[in-house]
Amino acid sequence: MAMRKSLKNIYCPQCDGPPIVEEERELYLENLRKKNQKLRDEHERISNLISSAVGGPFLMNPKLAQPNSALMPNSTLRSPTNTCGSPIEYPPLPIPHQENNNNNNIRNSMNINNIPIISPLPLENYVFHHDDKEKLIIFEIVVAAMREMVELLKVNNPIWVKSSIDERCFIDRDSYNRKFPNSNRPYKKSSTTRIESSRYCGVVPMTAISLIQNFLDPVKWMNMFPTIVTKARIIEVFDTENLGGSVQLMYEKVHVLSPLVGSRDFFFIRCCRQIDSTIWIMVDVSYDLFKEIQSPVPSHSWKFPSGCIIKEMGNGQSMVTWIEHVQADDNIQIHRIYRDLFYGCQTYGAKRWIVTLQRMSERYNFAMGATCPTRHDLKGVVIDPKGMKNVMQISQRMVKSFCEVLSMTDKLDFPTSSQLNSENRVSIRKNEEITQPKGFIITASTSLWLPLPFQTVFNFFKDDKIRPQWDILTSGNDVTELARVLTGTFLENNITIIQPYAPNENNMFVLQESSIDDVGAFIIYAPIDSPTINSIINEDDVKKVPILPSGLIISPDGRLASNKNNVENASNGSILTVAFQKSICANNNSISQQQAVATIESILSSTVLKIKTALNCLD
Repeated sequence: MAMRKSLKNIYCPQCDGPPIVEEERELYLENLRKKNQKLRDEHERISNLISSAVGGPFLMNPKLAQPNSALMPNSTLRSPTNTCGSPIEYPPLPIPHQENNNNNNIRNSMNINNIPIISPLPLENYVFHHDDKEKLIIFEIVVAAMREMVELLKVNNPIWVKSSIDERCFIDRDSYNRKFPNSNRPYKKSSTTRIESSRYCGVVPMTAISLIQNFLDPVKWMNMFPTIVTKARIIEVFDTENLGGSVQLMYEKVHVLSPLVGSRDFFFIRCCRQIDSTIWIMVDVSYDLFKEIQSPVPSHSWKFPSGCIIKEMGNGQSMVTWIEHVQADDNIQIHRIYRDLFYGCQTYGAKRWIVTLQRMSERYNFAMGATCPTRHDLKGVVIDPKGMKNVMQISQRMVKSFCEVLSMTDKLDFPTSSQLNSENRVSIRKNEEITQPKGFIITASTSLWLPLPFQTVFNFFKDDKIRPQWDILTSGNDVTELARVLTGTFLENNITIIQPYAPNENNMFVLQESSIDDVGAFIIYAPIDSPTINSIINEDDVKKVPILPSGLIISPDGRLASNKNNVENASNGSILTVAFQKSICANNNSISQQQAVATIESILSSTVLKIKTALNCLD
């Protein structure tokens, strides 16, 4: 009683104010209880939402859980057979194990510890402020996208309609909108807006966990799809301890390897999650960042829930089913020679992603020596295995660098004019990186249609006896192949070192990589001098070796798609893209630039003429 009386008479030594009375204290505590209860209710709502999608209980943080709070009932996330017809079950996740110790700690077994968490890369000029409310919206989008992907993977889902022309499956819009009335929708359609949907499956020579690791790392993602993805960045990585898996906000730019086709930019959420010991799922879904990005021009591309499901098959192989579902409004009109490819969803369709993944996974296995390290035709040049690995590394960088420069529609220093042909594109950039010659680099490229199958065109360019007829690097002289390193089971997928028999340039070599698959082919090459070749095969650091590639991209023209299974009636046309790069003056001189443009445009035009003449395809 004496202590209570003293407390009533206490005063604040700072302001001489009255003490906190009991009524105020009780009111303060009551407000805290209400606030805590509101937080618990919100947390329980999110727990129910996540549990309904992931197929397992979502545990509250023990510090937030009320005493004797019961776990939520277990639910099951199931999918019938996938698009390849093999059954894939999504069992309920294991109930989190509760350890018997003094602290009664609860460990969440849903956390996938073997998913690498990648640190977000800095994205220039972008500022993001994701508070708890925005993060909640992001997780709701992820859960809805995951549920949608599982539904779309059902084989007999009436949402998928088979085309009567080429038997390609696409999504029926009316059925889709009724089934998924999702509020996460793209911008309003315009007259040029186009929705593309496709699915495809195939066996990939890589384990499921290795694929997921490549998908989560933006650098590995670009290396896995160098002919599709030009740029990729992680904007933000979210804490998903209770969700299980990895969720990150990403940006990517995808393109077709031609200067006549514009690129597409996507801002999206990527979620990777392990369903059981052999099944993984990756879901991409666009997220509206326009209000947060300090850029006046929004993206004209939108990803509906897309991605893939991966089933481990053993022996280093996985069955991958891919779904692409996007809305695009290309900012430039599609060139006439690419219309069939675009309207047939062959440019960015699921088949292109799967075939590219198969090809690059095979190349990776050969680079690691896991497939057949003794099949390399060395011919006395590349002897040491490490030197052979160097050749594959610098060649991979050469291919990636070449593919990046073909996205020329965004920044043309010399757009189509009276000085250039209507399909020719020329640009100049200043390079400061050590991986390419420093100074100004000029690039010239064009695309043209040829009335020949793309395999025939590829074989033409691979013939060393014909090479002097079109390649300016040979100066019209014969060439000899000094070394060959296989990058795939098909013998024409390889890296070669070629030497032209030029009388005054015996120290000049050509490093070349060739690749062909069901959706196209490329031949990319670059001149390299003798000291550089010696440094590569002698195990020196190849990361700093400057290389400036040129090359050829060959693809089907997309016509007669309904007869693809009939070799005789298959598409007899192809699209050829030719590109040259040349290092010019080190100072920004307008006269020298104009001269450089005239020179490289002349090289481009004359090379195209020589190719058409040799193929007997003159207009």
